[in-house]
Amino acid sequence: MGASAQGHFVTLPDGLQLHYQDIGEQDIGSGEPVIFVHGSGPGASGHSNFKQNYPVFADAGYRVIVPDLPGYGASDKPDTLYTLDFFVTALSGLLDALDIQRCVLVGNSLGGAIAIKLALDQPQRVSRLVLMAPGGLMEKEQYYLQMEGIQKMGAAFAKGELNDAAGMRRLLALQLFDDTLISDETVNERVAVVQQQPVCVLSTMQVPNMTERLGELQRPILGFWGMNDKFCPVSGAHTMMQHCRNIQFVLLSECGHWVQVEHRERFNRQCLAFLGEARR
Repeated sequence: MGASAQGHFVTLPDGLQLHYQDIGEQDIGSGEPVIFVHGSGPGASGHSNFKQNYPVFADAGYRVIVPDLPGYGASDKPDTLYTLDFFVTALSGLLDALDIQRCVLVGNSLGGAIAIKLALDQPQRVSRLVLMAPGGLMEKEQYYLQMEGIQKMGAAFAKGELNDAAGMRRLLALQLFDDTLISDETVNERVAVVQQQPVCVLSTMQVPNMTERLGELQRPILGFWGMNDKFCPVSGAHTMMQHCRNIQFVLLSECGHWVQVEHRERFNRQCLAFLGEARR
């Protein structure tokens, strides 16, 4: 498999080409398609973020869509401003192109912020939310830029230190509490992507603080956060619990920013149980 595991391409009305995977046959009664929205970071793609998760959902009878966000994976990487609305528009355009009127969104980090914003903008389109350490819950300057992972990631990317396996492995080690879980496959996938990414993908990224709007979320929410997260402060879990209705959160010790990697079996099992609630 390549950097993003070869899938399909679609060109949106504005000319932006997105790469995505579309797997699994949706069983009658299994619920809406499940859309996996990956996080940011040098070399990121939908496949490298969720390769230990989305096949399990497909095997459980769900139609699974795994896009590469613009700027990432095998999707177009334009020289533009990477604002939250830019990402939300692109994801919404993909759903339109695939004629998906209603879905479950599973979002990690930046992907979590995108999922929240899409659910706020188009509440009729989202039936449930699964969020892993989502962004968009506090001020960038006050909190995110003080996080060790954010600081080291930005510096390494700007200096071109991630174009080889050793540099990428050092960065990915910050994502996990147990860095022995980083595979050579994942390192190589991300190195292949990062060599194509313009600096503006990270330097212009703008994610507003959406805390005051969280009470508008109307759908059931399942959240996960690792207590050793070096990228998004775990206090965000408390923020969501305070402001959202119909929400449950799983906090995990000895866990970094990638719950779906470090605790993949628990994550997959609890997500499928959560989605199964809609069928009862």
